[in-house]
Amino acid sequence: MALVRLGIGHPAINLPDSFDWQAVKAQALKHGLDAVVLDGVEKLSESKRPPKELVLQWIGEVLQNFEQRYELYCKTIAEMAEFYNTHHYRMMILKGYACSLDWPKPNHRLCGDIDIWLFGQQKYADILLQDRKAINVDDSHHHHTVFYWNEFMVENHYDFLNVHHHKSNRSIEAILKDLGRDDSHYVQLNGEWIYLPSQKLHALFLLRHMMSNFASTGMQLRQLLDWAFFVEKHGKELDWEWLLKILEKYGMMPLFQLFNEICVEDLGFASELFPTMQHEHSIKDRVLNEIISPEFSEIERGGIVSRALFKYRRWKANKWKHELCFNDSLWSAFWSGVNSHLMKPSSI
Repeated sequence: MALVRLGIGHPAINLPDSFDWQAVKAQALKHGLDAVVLDGVEKLSESKRPPKELVLQWIGEVLQNFEQRYELYCKTIAEMAEFYNTHHYRMMILKGYACSLDWPKPNHRLCGDIDIWLFGQQKYADILLQDRKAINVDDSHHHHTVFYWNEFMVENHYDFLNVHHHKSNRSIEAILKDLGRDDSHYVQLNGEWIYLPSQKLHALFLLRHMMSNFASTGMQLRQLLDWAFFVEKHGKELDWEWLLKILEKYGMMPLFQLFNEICVEDLGFASELFPTMQHEHSIKDRVLNEIISPEFSEIERGGIVSRALFKYRRWKANKWKHELCFNDSLWSAFWSGVNSHLMKPSSI
């Protein structure tokens, strides 16, 4: 955490005298923060830095896996936008590239898959994609189809959320769909128009997605930085009163406050950026520890029965997390989840 703070330009606290560099590097890799942690390493005094050989290897990995890959990532997004723009479809980027624009060094944010929203035209655009580009489209997932463009997996959303997993997702989905009609936010990338989510859509979608990950499979510290950098850059434009009412209505306020507290106390962001924090340090520390190293550490393996039992054990272990960000009853969420998997068996 000290190196992450240094890497994003914040003063470090509790900086240790020495580091277990293999453990640090493993955690950085796990959270997609290799480049950020290396930026922190470069701010250490010479006596505290890792061996020169490790630093050179690390620099090479960041160059290849972050900076060069980000360049290809942007090129791929521009190619996709050119295809959709040519055929009169508007392409909005969710998460990924949109988040990177808020980071101090956009190419030091790990880029994974590409999430897009075609303003409700996903079905027709997928047919066109298969016809004109001979790209195979996988429709076995909830709320989006999947295809590959260059080496990147693309999730083409027809829903922002899995509306079959929590009852509350259906209501929030209606809000997101309404916000998703706004096409007044855009940038140009390699000469192509790329649409971006509005501040309201970006904030609500980021938080719901991040909280859902936290309460189920686990989340990365990188996702929390996405939120913090978004608030730092767009917080003054965001309608906080509107957002807080929604978070309160759907039971998301406790985890929202804890996320903000971690951003301030552990990542070094200015407290005045965030509207509310609850200062419950014991649960805050548990949430942070859960993000860094989840308490439920079993690995999913085996056939469909073994995987189903694994998901049940994980659901039980995650009860405390569910209560921080959902107002759906635990059993309602369980049966909704079962039904969701039965609808798409490949997701089990």
